[in-house]
Amino acid sequence: MSEPRIPLLPTLMTAGNILCGYVATLQIFDGRHLADISHYHNAILLILAACVFDALDGRVARFSGSESAFGRELDSLADIVSFGVAPALLVHDIVLKDLNTPKGLGWAISCLYLVCGAIRLARFNCIAAMDTKSSSKNFCGCPIPAAAGVISSLTLLVIWLDSNEREIGNWKYALAALMVALSLIMGSNLESPSFKSVNWRTRRSINWVLAAITLIVLTVMFWQWMPAVIFVSYLLYGLVRPWISRKWQQEIEEE
Repeated sequence: MSEPRIPLLPTLMTAGNILCGYVATLQIFDGRHLADISHYHNAILLILAACVFDALDGRVARFSGSESAFGRELDSLADIVSFGVAPALLVHDIVLKDLNTPKGLGWAISCLYLVCGAIRLARFNCIAAMDTKSSSKNFCGCPIPAAAGVISSLTLLVIWLDSNEREIGNWKYALAALMVALSLIMGSNLESPSFKSVNWRTRRSINWVLAAITLIVLTVMFWQWMPAVIFVSYLLYGLVRPWISRKWQQEIEEE
């Protein structure tokens, strides 16, 4: 059996994803041992950077015509590190470890998230392998990068509010409940948009371009809470999408 030909640029993007996830995990351990919140900030930013790499690798592969089974498998291995292990450790350290009623609840929630994420990735690979000619523009279940983006960006928001001495209260418990919900959504049959049609050749009206520029500027200026707005908006859109007209769906998702 001959060795698979490895596409260079998509593989470099996926390697960036893996490295971000690994260094994020190291930062989480540093934050735990050194009791320094800045390490958790770094871990969250690295997880969000991994989301960017994950979005780029598939688009680069499609643009260059180098999609392959090798790339799909490597991408899933990267995702379980960056969007499974790292977010589960992060939320456990910051929120879940304080949930001691009943004992071990925090561990159970983080483990549930990780296992559901792994099942989500395995199911995606099986579907892709069985239907190699599929042109579906939807994901079955919430994709794990989006789930990690939601949980990590909201954790960043919680840390920011706490550092500004704002009252968090029971919102930490809401974050734990959200992690359980995301675990179930990843394993559900809910169709989530992939936005695969948005690529280097996408053309939009001037209003769409200005809105995109404004979004980028706001995200840079208000990096503490804008990622949460973006990822939560994607999650909510996926949930209400079945009740949105086909015309609006095409306007939002298509070229």
